[in-house]
This record gives sequence, structure tokens and C-alpha cells, in this order.
Amino acid sequence: MRISALHDWLDCVLRPAKGDHFQERAMPRGDKSKYTDKQERMAEHIEEGYEKQGVSEKEAERRAWATVNKQTGGGNKPGGSGRGKPDTSRGSMTRAERSRAAKKGAATRKRNSR
Repeated sequence: MRISALHDWLDCVLRPAKGDHFQERAMPRGDKSKYTDKQERMAEHIEEGYEKQGVSEKEAERRAWATVNKQTGGGNKPGGSGRGKPDTSRGSMTRAERSRAAKKGAATRKRNSR
């Protein structure tokens, strides 16, 4: 593909048609309907902490939701495919897996200490 043809194609794809605006085509942002009650409580608590530190209300909310997304992997209510995601905030290992990993680590430390 020629460079000029590529530029023409990009102009058609990236520029809105006459009278259209990018804002009308953008996906909605900030919809919190897929978050569980627990995730909403977490975000509220984190937001309050940021506000106590002197962060603006808008920035505190943004940071709080970013933190909740980081910790839990986003909204956990069922949607789209009809399946919800398990609450991931407790960690990914079961009690048995943690116990096995601890025993393995202890054995490795004992073996390497000689």
C-alpha cells in the first residue's frame, strides 16, 4: 500500500464524518453497574483516604476505582457472557496450595542451608 493511500485510509477511519463528533462515537466510560457492593464499599473507603490526604474529590475517585480494578480485576457481576467472575480480592491461592508452597519453600531452604 502506498503511503499516500495509507494516509487517505487513516483519514477516513480516524476523522468523523461531517457533523459527527468523536464524543458521540466513543464508548461510555465510568459505568459502575458491573461492580459488586463490596467493590463499591472498597472504592468509597479508598476514596475517603485520598481525600484525607488532600487529593481533590475527582482525582480521589479516579484513583480509588483504579485501585479497586487493580486489586479485584474489574467488575465482578455477571454480564455479557452471562458469567460472573469470582471475587479475586482474597488472593488466587487456596489454603491447601499455600500450605504446599510453604512446605516446599521450607524444604528448599533446609536443603540449601547445608
